[in-house]
Amino acid sequence: MTLRSAAPPHNAGFDLKQWMQVQLHDVERALEEWVVSKPDVATGCRAPQDLINAMRYAVLDGGKRLRPLLVLAGYDAAQNQAGGQDAFVQSRVAALRAACAVELIHAYSLVHDDMPCMDNDVLRRGKATVHVKFGEAGALLAGDALQALAFELLTPDDGSVAPLTQAGLCGLLARAAGSSGMAGGQAIDLASVGRVLDEQHLREMHQQKTGALLRCSVLMGAHCASASASALHALEIYGGAIGLAFQVVDDILDVTSDSATLGKTAGKDADNDKPTYVSLMGLQGSQQYAKRLLDQALSALDQSGLNNTAALAALADMVVNRTH
Repeated sequence: MTLRSAAPPHNAGFDLKQWMQVQLHDVERALEEWVVSKPDVATGCRAPQDLINAMRYAVLDGGKRLRPLLVLAGYDAAQNQAGGQDAFVQSRVAALRAACAVELIHAYSLVHDDMPCMDNDVLRRGKATVHVKFGEAGALLAGDALQALAFELLTPDDGSVAPLTQAGLCGLLARAAGSSGMAGGQAIDLASVGRVLDEQHLREMHQQKTGALLRCSVLMGAHCASASASALHALEIYGGAIGLAFQVVDDILDVTSDSATLGKTAGKDADNDKPTYVSLMGLQGSQQYAKRLLDQALSALDQSGLNNTAALAALADMVVNRTH
């Protein structure tokens, strides 16, 4: 499925694969270092190793890492070294912590979503889901701990991230993950099984369930770089468009791909009688809608006033034209 055959003009001379390789190396190394059992500062107690094993299983060695990439691309688009090298180093540290934090929130949501009380799935990222491998209680606790660790990463006490930046990042992530964001969208999703939703209600559900965290990722990166209000507004539009496009394409792939390619159970939405864009618009209509959302995202970048949007543009194109 290719909805945009030519690379967008923002991408001229930009090597997305090379850029991603550098960013993902940093993210993977940081996650490997931070998702560990370490002594608590106050008590000296360590987390149980079984819990850490479940957390690491959930977050390491798998996944597209789209959300961390959006954080770092948002940072690249907005970063300004006018504050000097020290300020640049500090803002990059904040961006990397934000990238890892948003991936931990995403991982926790998948752990909980896959459980029998929710979607009851057995395959995720090409391997058994966490509750299958570690039991339901182990999966529940691993998800809880991943969520808490995300906010721990955003609030280091070593001076590497300014307090005002910490507060801003925590606020963005909490709102995106909470009752008006990802968790609220999942609640609507569960309540919508077997129901027919019109386009407005389907869009609102996915703006919360999937879109909120993707939009937040871009804004967190830009926040680390002290982006202007006008740039943040444009990036919010961009993030909203690709957040919705991601779900539209997910619905398309659920009916056009297989489980081995997706790394998760294909056809699950239809089997569970869930409302999707394909069931509402048809396959061709959904593909056309995804392309319109891509155009909307790229137009927002044009309006942003930012000069370094190549990574964001390339990621938007990748979201819409992905095959898994």
